[in-house]
Amino acid sequence: MYTQLEQRSMPEPPVNISTLRKMKAEREPIACLTAYDASYAALVDAARTDLVLVGDSLGMVIQGHDTTVPVTVDDIVYHSRIVSRGLRRAFLVADMPFMSYSKPGQALDNAVRLMQDGGAMMVKLEGGDGQIEVVEHLARHDIPVCAHLGLKPQSVHKIGGFKVQGREPDQADEMLESAERLQNAGADIVLLECVPNEVGKLITEALAVPVIGIGAGPDVDGQILVLYDILDITQGRTPRFVRNFQADCSSPLEAVSSYVHAVKDRSYPAPEHCFS
Repeated sequence: MYTQLEQRSMPEPPVNISTLRKMKAEREPIACLTAYDASYAALVDAARTDLVLVGDSLGMVIQGHDTTVPVTVDDIVYHSRIVSRGLRRAFLVADMPFMSYSKPGQALDNAVRLMQDGGAMMVKLEGGDGQIEVVEHLARHDIPVCAHLGLKPQSVHKIGGFKVQGREPDQADEMLESAERLQNAGADIVLLECVPNEVGKLITEALAVPVIGIGAGPDVDGQILVLYDILDITQGRTPRFVRNFQADCSSPLEAVSSYVHAVKDRSYPAPEHCFS
């Protein structure tokens, strides 16, 4: 019965957690992108993106803020809801904004909003060992969780800017231990941002759950970028890990399809997009 429900009016079943786990097991790279509205969501879905994130990066690329800190739960619910209307195949993840998950009860209430009102299939939260109790609480209530390690943009004022994380051996060891504890607490995916290649590889090999990277090297289970970055919409300086896929393409759909293909054949990220 459930298989029939999944396949109704769809050429193929939508991506789910089991799909992502199978992709890791079979070493098929997972192609991920952000989206913030229904039109772009439909476009990235048509390009066969596996996972779509409604990221709090919308605070910078949509709202014009300098950081993600001002983004609210209401903002994410709104954008997640409209993105969900554009998706047919991709797995939808929604960010939990700054200070929306400081306590387990608060985290659960906001995660429920993101899933019921926003249509998300998973929530993403930043933090290491300090979020173990929150992840356990969400997992206990069957809320799928993506744990975000490495550079944590919501902590930009604490860490003093957008910097590569895990270059020192003790930092890398601590990150690995945090990733393992988060997995044991119930995290279904781990996202690594701005870490050296070797750290991305180490954590990916150690975990049973899929590891998605943004500036985490070529050896993670999947890649994610901000949609506006790959389409050359973002103004000003972009991070080292960004590649402009629009430059050699005649349309946004062609550019997104080129990105997905590059992730799948592992030509992205190239050495110039990585950290050591």
